[in-house]
Amino acid sequence: MRTQDFDFYLPDNLIAQHPTSDRAASRMLHLNVTDGILSDQTFIELPNYLNTNDLVVFNDTRVIKARLFGNKESGGNVEVLIERVLDEHTAYAHIRASRAPKAGTKLKLSHALDVMIIERQDDLFLLRFLNDATVLDSLDQYGALPLPPYISHVATCDDEDRYQTVFSKHLGAVAAPTAGLHFNDSILASLKEKGIAVAFVTLHVGAGTFQPVRVDDINDHKMHSELYNIPQSTIDMIAVTKSKGGKVTAIGTTALRALESAAQHGSLETGWTETSIFITPGYEFKVVDRLFTNFHLPKSTLLMLVSAFAGTENIKLAYAHAIAQQYRFFSYGDAMLIEKMPK
Repeated sequence: MRTQDFDFYLPDNLIAQHPTSDRAASRMLHLNVTDGILSDQTFIELPNYLNTNDLVVFNDTRVIKARLFGNKESGGNVEVLIERVLDEHTAYAHIRASRAPKAGTKLKLSHALDVMIIERQDDLFLLRFLNDATVLDSLDQYGALPLPPYISHVATCDDEDRYQTVFSKHLGAVAAPTAGLHFNDSILASLKEKGIAVAFVTLHVGAGTFQPVRVDDINDHKMHSELYNIPQSTIDMIAVTKSKGGKVTAIGTTALRALESAAQHGSLETGWTETSIFITPGYEFKVVDRLFTNFHLPKSTLLMLVSAFAGTENIKLAYAHAIAQQYRFFSYGDAMLIEKMPK
């Protein structure tokens, strides 16, 4: 398939720049893949589409304050976006500068942090933080929340709260698992009251999630790698759900990618590992039966993923409908609930 097959025009005014006043106040477009019927709903109606014995799986990653500004020793300005923290004093990062810095270059970030560039690996730079504090502690004190590139304002205190899910736990993401942003404690309680089980995976979302596919043939695209973990307790809950005839609902494409990645060799595998899974139309889903997700960027790998889940034509019609009905798009926008393609 061609990348152009996943392009669409989105008016700028439909890109949500701020969250709704209430987490649960968004709209929800329901897509029944079997018959292609679309239904305009609100997010608070989500529990009505789920059944007793179903399982809902969330991504409990937590966004780090990954953006830092500073200077090279030569005086040139740099912007650093941490992609992955490796240990207490090293991390991979993207660096924006007038000239790409070389290995051995020292940076002064936020007028406080001394950092040395160890080497470059493709688009990433390996950094060593020279101060006594750990990388995570340094980011927490001096970093800024890395809002997506299509959000025009600088991160505020409100963003520091609303660009995290209420169940976020494990620090390591540079982008939020945005489908989870809609949930508040009340909705979570309503799921449990209905007998719907809740489980968690962790996938640390990387900055590559915002990058469009830049090759003509999607088979030529090199997928970015992300770190994830499936707890054994979640694997056990999935087994129980399937045995009772329940459905597994992934909350977001990141939860789906983690689950499908862990099932690539047959049975679900637990433990921390990396995935660069690229799900495109024709993929056979092994775990997830239902997907709750936000609307995605044109020509993005995530748009290709939801097209694989729902069918390319169904997604084209759904997105055209959402635009016509003035749904809000992307991280702070509205959502979709998609039933899986029948076999």
